[in-house]
Amino acid sequence: MNLRKKTWMVLGLIFTVTMAWAQEPSAWKTLEKPLNFYLANDLGRNGYYDQKPIAEVMGKMAETIDVEFVVAAGDVHHFEGVRSVDDPLWLTNYELIYSHPDLMLPWYPILGNHEYRGNTQAVLDYSNVSARWQMPSRYYTKVIEEDGTTIRLVMIDTSSLLDKYREDTAKYPDACKQDMDKQLAWIDSVLAVAREDWVMVVGHHPIYADTDKDESERSDMQKRVDSLLRKHDNVDMYVCGHIHNFQHIRKSDSDIDYVVNTSGSLAREVKPVKGTLFCSGATGFSLVTVDKNELCLYMMEKNGEVLHTVRRSK
Repeated sequence: MNLRKKTWMVLGLIFTVTMAWAQEPSAWKTLEKPLNFYLANDLGRNGYYDQKPIAEVMGKMAETIDVEFVVAAGDVHHFEGVRSVDDPLWLTNYELIYSHPDLMLPWYPILGNHEYRGNTQAVLDYSNVSARWQMPSRYYTKVIEEDGTTIRLVMIDTSSLLDKYREDTAKYPDACKQDMDKQLAWIDSVLAVAREDWVMVVGHHPIYADTDKDESERSDMQKRVDSLLRKHDNVDMYVCGHIHNFQHIRKSDSDIDYVVNTSGSLAREVKPVKGTLFCSGATGFSLVTVDKNELCLYMMEKNGEVLHTVRRSK
């Protein structure tokens, strides 16, 4: 091998290593607030693509920042969901991937459309198997308090709210069995009494987004979910996944930040639409930090760089 080729190989290796940890832990530390958590979704690729490297970055960042839990916004399992609590996919999509000691945290999941292709009850029942998998119901709410700061998470089951899934009984057999009106009434009732410092609604499907997915998904979400969010003047963010890219959208007639979190394994291209403040086809996850005066959602690329910040202040 000639000297020039060796030189380029060494330079390439240095560049690769530098890019892998481009963000220093000291820079991550500056993002920390009294309450910090991750948002991750569209994960399950058996460790392939960027899933393992992103899981490693999440663990490394949690060594520096006091991350308290993970919000898993659906599609932890591709492609046909799981068959039972003993399905090997629990190991290859989840347990063996997010194995860093600092990721042994509570995980608060919701169902995505891919979970609805399999045994949805098994996803809930896995809470009886794993100490960190905490999913009490298909939709639920949690209030977290830290140093006098409170945030309410309203975790909703969006697949069962969309006609596309309810009508496809062969592929999504459980969707039509869920009482849509009951869930919508529950969302309304929870938001009606939410008095926390911050309110974040978490679903799998977007309300507004650039995507080639069926337009009916967004129209159903706008009609059924967004109408409720706008009815109550206390929702700060609606966050979701499903589209496999980062998007931050604001509508002129709403004070809500609509956030699409990217895939933690395999991403897709994206372009701006009306109301887009930021978009990126990078893989990664989001870090959310909270104090009494500020709620920040940092869109983190797979190497730990902050691509965009969604910031709300009191």
